[in-house]
Amino acid sequence: MFIPHTDLERKRMLDTIGVEKVEDLFVDVPSQYRFPKLTLPPALTEMEVMEELQNLSLVNETARDMVCFLGAGAYNHYVPAAVDSILRRGEFFTAYTPYQPEFSQGTLQAIFEYQSLMANLTGMDVSNASHYDGATATAEAGVLAYHHFREKKGRFIVSAGVHPQYRATLRTYLEGYENVLVTGDEDISDPLAHPETLKRYIDKQTALVIVQYPDFFGQVFDLSTLAKIVHEADGLLAVVANPTALGLFRTPGEFGADMVVGEGQPLGIPLSYGGPYLGFFTTRKDFVRRMSGRLAGESVDKEGRRGYVLTLTAREQHIRRDKATSNICTNQGLMALAAAVYLSLLGKQGLRQVADLCYQKAHYAAKTISTIPGFQLLSKDPFFHEFVMKCPQPVESINTHLLEHGIIGGYDLGIDYPTLKDHMLIAVTEMIARDDIDLFCHALEEVANE
Repeated sequence: MFIPHTDLERKRMLDTIGVEKVEDLFVDVPSQYRFPKLTLPPALTEMEVMEELQNLSLVNETARDMVCFLGAGAYNHYVPAAVDSILRRGEFFTAYTPYQPEFSQGTLQAIFEYQSLMANLTGMDVSNASHYDGATATAEAGVLAYHHFREKKGRFIVSAGVHPQYRATLRTYLEGYENVLVTGDEDISDPLAHPETLKRYIDKQTALVIVQYPDFFGQVFDLSTLAKIVHEADGLLAVVANPTALGLFRTPGEFGADMVVGEGQPLGIPLSYGGPYLGFFTTRKDFVRRMSGRLAGESVDKEGRRGYVLTLTAREQHIRRDKATSNICTNQGLMALAAAVYLSLLGKQGLRQVADLCYQKAHYAAKTISTIPGFQLLSKDPFFHEFVMKCPQPVESINTHLLEHGIIGGYDLGIDYPTLKDHMLIAVTEMIARDDIDLFCHALEEVANE
């Protein structure tokens, strides 16, 4: 509860400062800007505010109210009720971060379990305690590679098949570093090409190659050969992974990836209008000292009882600033807990079942839509729950038509890829029923017949 200062308290403070009234504190601000008149509506009662907010919320249409075929990095998966139930426990919901770790055993254990699950899922040795989102986790892979080579290598190669927002964030992060060249994604004439086409950029100055698995278009590629080429040049390979797909396909660790990063939103986190989400970051033990963020570990006390500690906290609050791995590494603790609960509830078989449903339903949708005149499937390689469809009309107009049928259409790829104008990226998750796909196809048939 907010308790305002009394008149006497305000007078004492003003006397101490040496001014007569509060207005005297703002004399350095030009008079025309000091106390502007605000054209605000009349004040409302709490009851009236609640009614106004309720009416505004009813205008919103979400994936709960409509059939959603929109993905492009955030996906409408089913979240078991137990996830939210555990998150809302007071000891988790109100905790920020373990600054006094010895008093935060529950939080540290949750982080430790999350790390163990993510390392297992990606095929890596270690995981940090999470990042803000997939874009920042990807950018931190670039920071790790830069410091690993002690600034001696400055070529960073990123595939055009990596999420456009991730690529933009990576460039922003590396903007201030000396002798850094980010390349590989300028030529987007064929963004659906195999990642191995990046080999023409790889040389002894290559610090890091970043690819996505499955890529932004849902395509699944074998990255073994690319990993070999990168390592022969003494570079590192970072893979931006869809965690749901890892329940069905080989882990990037099996391909030889040095880092596996990505967006953890599919793991028990709702769409929530774009956040908060979860960036996961896993790597090999060799690079743990260069990994940003914090790492929780398991130990025993002097009496032999199991306990949890912050094993690694290489951030500027704990060590000298010039030795810090990153200044932006606050973990999304509550979201990491959601992912840990989700993965624990589903287990290996449950996650595989979810992934298989996404895979099978997406292929059914792609096959059916391909039979509609004017629509052409561009995803030639195996794909996972997302695919590219060439459309007979602008995607924006098609999506407007779909909304009339209660359907959220796919992503307009022309926004980020000029060569893919009139191409739609369609996502299908386990939440989509066969009847929903048939309704979607029926609406697209209407578009084709216009």
